[in-house]
Amino acid sequence: MDGTTRTPSPTAPASSEPPWTTEDANELYLIDRWGSGYFEVGADGSMQVAPLKERGRKISIYDVVQAAMKDEGLRTPMLLRFQDILHHRVKTLNDAFNAAIVEERYRGTYRGVFPIKVNQLREVVQEILEAGLKFHYGVEVGSKPEIFAALAVHTDNESLIVCNGYKDDAYIRTALLGRKLGKKVVLIAEKLSEVRAICRLAKELGVEPMIGLRVRLMTRGAGKWAESGGESAKFGLSTTEILQAAEIMKEAGMLAAFKLIHFHIGSQVPDILILKRAVREAARHYAKLRRAGYPIEYLDVGGGLAIDYDGSKSTDHSSMNYSVEEYARDVVHHIADVCDEERIPHPHIISESGRAIVAHHSVLVVEALGAIEKTPETRYELGADDHKLVQSLIYTLQNLKTSNLGESWHDIIEAKEQSQTSFELGILDLPVKARVEELFWEVAERIHHMASTLEPSEVPDGFDDLKKQLADQYICNFSVFQSLLDHWALGALFPIVPIHRLNERPTQPATLVDITCDSDGKVSKFIDLNDTRDTLQLHPVTEGQPYYLGVFLTGAYQDIMGDLHNLFGRVNEVHVFLDDDEECGYYIEETIAGNTVADVLQMTQYDAKDLAAKLKAQVDQAIKQDKLKPTEGMRLLADYARGLKEQTYLTL
Repeated sequence: MDGTTRTPSPTAPASSEPPWTTEDANELYLIDRWGSGYFEVGADGSMQVAPLKERGRKISIYDVVQAAMKDEGLRTPMLLRFQDILHHRVKTLNDAFNAAIVEERYRGTYRGVFPIKVNQLREVVQEILEAGLKFHYGVEVGSKPEIFAALAVHTDNESLIVCNGYKDDAYIRTALLGRKLGKKVVLIAEKLSEVRAICRLAKELGVEPMIGLRVRLMTRGAGKWAESGGESAKFGLSTTEILQAAEIMKEAGMLAAFKLIHFHIGSQVPDILILKRAVREAARHYAKLRRAGYPIEYLDVGGGLAIDYDGSKSTDHSSMNYSVEEYARDVVHHIADVCDEERIPHPHIISESGRAIVAHHSVLVVEALGAIEKTPETRYELGADDHKLVQSLIYTLQNLKTSNLGESWHDIIEAKEQSQTSFELGILDLPVKARVEELFWEVAERIHHMASTLEPSEVPDGFDDLKKQLADQYICNFSVFQSLLDHWALGALFPIVPIHRLNERPTQPATLVDITCDSDGKVSKFIDLNDTRDTLQLHPVTEGQPYYLGVFLTGAYQDIMGDLHNLFGRVNEVHVFLDDDEECGYYIEETIAGNTVADVLQMTQYDAKDLAAKLKAQVDQAIKQDKLKPTEGMRLLADYARGLKEQTYLTL
């Protein structure tokens, strides 16, 4: 890596610039666009959250972090869960569908389910189910462990448990146990063999099943998850297989169990037109089967309801060109339209919206520990004995004009390339090479600053990538692989904003690097209204004063999909609830400590006691060989044991 690690020095804004305001910060980071009314900049320059939007209090995210550190003894990285947002999101989705049903005079009900694969954490699932009680809002599961969890936490027998995913006999038996308990558990068959297994096991257990069939639609999704739908989708039955499955149920004497038709065209569908086509196609399948005499009662439109991560309100994979309300109206309208045309009853509507329920509720807070800069602190004057390459660069620096920027850029590139060639040939010493590199970046920074004052048409060719090359790298105490896996694996974007100092002008274009030893452990693409940004404007890090960044909209998938790369474990969690009786407007309901070193070692088959015992044997041997004094050896063992109990992230 080119550069040295140190605290960046502030760059004074030009005197012609107007004073910086919090509204400027709001526009720079697009907060109004992706924040959906939940997040805004406070007058004091801190990020604020309004979990109930206009119906509730606003609280400072920075204050919550400080309270968790002071009162709970936690450190960053820290995941804040604003549980009231979960309640608000559940209410928003259900209100949207219920309003659409009234508007369309729809003759069925809405029975949404939360797909717990999106966030299986018990506290999250329980909050969602509690928020959904009055709406009979249920859960969707996609694996054997998930059905075991769902049966235990599900208490409302009017709401549904929808079972997706491939199934073995144990999975099916567990689901049918729910039917024995009076729960509305729907087993959705992905293969014809599953239909046979459900019928067989239901007879053995003497229980009436509820069976659904997933239809493989021709309509495909869009964005990064487009392959989830269409003819080549992993799940679903063809039209021929749907008819065969219905015949299997009829032959088993269980035709009355055929309750549901389901489809799913992928997660995060950004374009409402695709969703409309998929709903109409699925509704047509429902209508034709219902007209053929099959007693289907439910139409499950699956997931796909998107989140506007970048605020562009577009069909980009990180955005959406519709609202929750528009989505609900279109689903209800198109199902009703097809059913009315076919003169059949309206089905009860199920949706499996997960991302739209949980994404907003959690904020990852990380501390920037410092920066890696390419531009030097030292400024050089021309010396008579300087190497000719150094003299060339200093001359270029002293004679920079807006009229010669292109020529100067070419000159310094040539000087840097010559220094590298000379070094490889062994004719250039390290101190000279170091001065050439430092001067190159100093001149490059000056060129970039001067170019930024020109009209775009006046900027010479070849400067497009210069800002990215000059950007500082802010070292942040977290792991991309543990906390932002979708960014690394899929290029997913998340809004990133300082949670304080937003009333100060951010002067440093930067990218973020984590503390793993992997070169992919970085964030170098950021949200923008037009495609993406290569850098993020941040404030200089002041030595001795922590600088915190918030990564927003991380509640979907990131909590559960993170891996243990470099054995960095789960981060500290703080669960926050609004409370008007509290002076600050909130209280911390629960904290969950992140993984310790011993925890993550245990996950990889290292036993902490065994490790300590093995190290003690080595210390004892060293004491016998007079390599260590006994007191020194005991102190080292105590440090080792204490370190096993510490968390995996840096403590500075």
